[in-house]
Amino acid sequence: MEVKRKLSEFLKRETVLTVAILLAIVSAVMIPPDREYAGYIDFRTLSILFCLMTVMAGLQKLGVFRNIAKTLLRHTQNTIQLAEVLVFLCFIFSMIITNDVSLITFVPFTFIVLRLTGEEAVKKLAVPVIVLQTIAANLGSMLTPIGNPQNLYLYGKIQMSPIAFIKLMLPYSAVSLLFLLICTAVAAKHSGIAVRDVAGALQAEDAGQETAGWRRYLPVFYLTLFLLCLLTVAHMIPYPVTLGIVVLGVGILDRTTIGKVDYSLLLTFVGFFIFIGNIGRMPAFCSFLQKIIEGREVVTAVAASQVISNVPAALLLSGFTENVKALIVGTNLGGLGTLIASMASLISYKQVASQIPGEKKRYFGWFTVANVGFLLPLLFINGLL
Repeated sequence: MEVKRKLSEFLKRETVLTVAILLAIVSAVMIPPDREYAGYIDFRTLSILFCLMTVMAGLQKLGVFRNIAKTLLRHTQNTIQLAEVLVFLCFIFSMIITNDVSLITFVPFTFIVLRLTGEEAVKKLAVPVIVLQTIAANLGSMLTPIGNPQNLYLYGKIQMSPIAFIKLMLPYSAVSLLFLLICTAVAAKHSGIAVRDVAGALQAEDAGQETAGWRRYLPVFYLTLFLLCLLTVAHMIPYPVTLGIVVLGVGILDRTTIGKVDYSLLLTFVGFFIFIGNIGRMPAFCSFLQKIIEGREVVTAVAASQVISNVPAALLLSGFTENVKALIVGTNLGGLGTLIASMASLISYKQVASQIPGEKKRYFGWFTVANVGFLLPLLFINGLL
């Protein structure tokens, strides 16, 4: 019974990974493993993703992002400004530290801030603010090649400069930011909450928590590694060099961080790589999928994301179309919609279920309405562009 319970928990926790492994196994039955399998795996994407996740885990553990948030909160004068800062943090930081890390960092921080403001703030503001933070993280991350896993993967498949990538997604990000600021202001205004000295309370809470000795230089170390990752994404440094430096450096100076990497995401990529590679060797099936997707990449990516989430959608559809730019747009917009459209959204939901379990249904309702409310205008803009 214990084994069955653990297996059930694993399947619930790692549903996408399980699907990826099953698809890889089924496809391997049809196309038995051979030498060509090695060519399926995009080692560059996996290496850069591992390096970025390691660096972000290290910076998060050191509280770098939380300290930046505290600095910004010192300048808040009212509830609208407080809510705007909390949502804005997710939008901006997701471009650099990925949507997952952004939500892992700032959603728990939001509960701390709101509780310092008062339980009434948690009751009235937590659900709308965290819904908007989740949308902000998913929409902010679409602007850069390193904002989320599917961007990193799709960016690596085409000859495109980082600036060209940003230009591609800029109209959607600009409109998204405007909508977010308006929605956040409206939600905060209608809460009727008065802000207390949140920044002062946080400062008192963290008093005496200073890093001693040589570990005080770890933020500089991780920021240096992050710069190496950016240069690698820009094809200025070979990925094996960066991978070696990250593994060796972190392994020596802060080895516990290696264990905080999301290895299930890396294995999910491997599973889908194998599946896509094998499907690509079945001409009839490959031709059938190409006909379905051709000319409808954005809509297909959005629809597929609602069911299997946008990272697997990017991996699957990329094997059957040459229009990678449309897939970039489609999988990014596809992160809006259902709770599983972007797996990062589940991070927020789990925090809500843990911190305020009585608000789960309310959160789900807010989440669904808000996501559809953002998705439809962005699809309309795509049609115009």
